[in-house]
Amino acid sequence: MIRIATEADVPQILAIYAPYVTDTTITFEYDVPTMDEFMDRFRRITADFPWLVWEENGQVLGYAYACRPFERAAYSWCAEPSIYLAPEAQGKGIGRKLYGALEELLGMMGYRVLLALITGENTGSLRFHEKLGYRSVGELIACGYKFGRWLGVFWMEKQMEIVQNSVDFPIKWGTIVQDDQKICDILYNLSLSKM
Repeated sequence: MIRIATEADVPQILAIYAPYVTDTTITFEYDVPTMDEFMDRFRRITADFPWLVWEENGQVLGYAYACRPFERAAYSWCAEPSIYLAPEAQGKGIGRKLYGALEELLGMMGYRVLLALITGENTGSLRFHEKLGYRSVGELIACGYKFGRWLGVFWMEKQMEIVQNSVDFPIKWGTIVQDDQKICDILYNLSLSKM
């Protein structure tokens, strides 16, 4: 099921992330963060954005979160979602449900544009995002160097369907998560949905 991540989940989350750092070009990070570094990252992100996990039988099998892609105030309505799954969770629709739940929460918070930065050779993620309604809006050629080769990345964008045309800044996650029962109900229903 999908639920809000807690600090107690961070060791399992880091265990999922570590092979992406050491074995893939999906992340451009070279070194696996220490537990303290990753906990600081988790706390910094969750001050403003949702971080969700998919849990089965007490084991975290995947996670999704969002962060700010840019710092300038005019970009405040943009969010950058990310998702990572354990190998045993891939191909089961868990990613689609996690991402769908994350997008639902970001829409509730007032985010209008989602931007995903994806390594060019990560064709699975490119297809995944296309199926979810993202479109390629730019390519950065040979901008990253990992494992002895130059790698490009694609920017993919999704315009959120916002009913109101509000210019109010998005609501901080700490504010929206105070309605804990409503959020839990949403996540429960999205966990069960066919998406």
